Amino acid sequence: MLLLLLPSASCLLAIVTVSAVLLVLLELLLRLLGLGNPLIYVADAECGYLLAPNQKMRRLGNLIQINEYSMRTGTIDPLPDSDTLRVLLLGDSVANGGWWTHQTDTISELMARQLRQEFQNLQVPQTTPKVNYSDFEVLNASANSWGPRNQLAYAKRFGLFGSKVVVLLLNTDDLFASAPNAAVVGRDRAYPDRQLPLATLELLTRYLLPAVPPPTAPQTENTDKVGCNLEAIRQIKSIAEEASVPFLLALTPKKHEFGRPGPRDWEVKARKRLAELVATEKITYIDFLPIFNSAAELATLYRDSIHLSPQGNQLVSKTISHQIAALLA
Repeated sequence: MLLLLLPSASCLLAIVTVSAVLLVLLELLLRLLGLGNPLIYVADAECGYLLAPNQKMRRLGNLIQINEYSMRTGTIDPLPDSDTLRVLLLGDSVANGGWWTHQTDTISELMARQLRQEFQNLQVPQTTPKVNYSDFEVLNASANSWGPRNQLAYAKRFGLFGSKVVVLLLNTDDLFASAPNAAVVGRDRAYPDRQLPLATLELLTRYLLPAVPPPTAPQTENTDKVGCNLEAIRQIKSIAEEASVPFLLALTPKKHEFGRPGPRDWEVKARKRLAELVATEKITYIDFLPIFNSAAELATLYRDSIHLSPQGNQLVSKTISHQIAALLA
């Protein structure tokens, strides 16, 4: 009787065949979406980690390009032509745009186009070398979860690439960022160090299975993270000053900082300390909290609690570009 309940050999073969076909179709679909080809990171003693150089891929239809200097920017010359306005943008995932942002829609690309428009609209003729630009580049030196100390290490390592302005774009969380930590590369699933053989495997390990707790920062780190990050901001400004180029600091808020419950006590204190640094160091500063708060459709500026929507990226790029034009005009 038991033998009668067992599937026949032909039935088993059919089940195996259908399962194999479904797995192949799933793999092909996931490949079309860009899975199986994640952005690769490399560990770095000073920066903590960098996006591996010379990557180009699509994720969910969005083009992602990383150049030879680990920037989310196309290939560049080490120094710009004399008629090119080059801006160095240092940031984290807000500036980088991640997999959810097409290369042409990143804040840096939007800024390059906006700067062209800003200088075309100048009310004074471009008769001096100070504003006589025919090309505009915004270099996007950023990575997921970078804080001021990562960005400082990058500027020390690579320099400013002949930029005429340095922009540091942070969000409130970055004031509490840990010291650069290379241990996450290859161990935290958000920082893969190699390609996976199957897109299905990436789906399982990165999105479906529980995450393994990532390695923590060294225990020897100074407990005053805010103070360490403020000092890193000051040093980035000093690097810009030594190169005789303007330094611009911009801070985007987290979504919960609007309305209720509003900013946490520690965020208010950190912002106050940042304001004191800005005043002491005479830093050109854009606080996007009041700017976002006055926007007609605040909810449309965010894609999640930290990262910005296309509308948010547009507002940030337009505001920063306008300030750059004012500094250089």
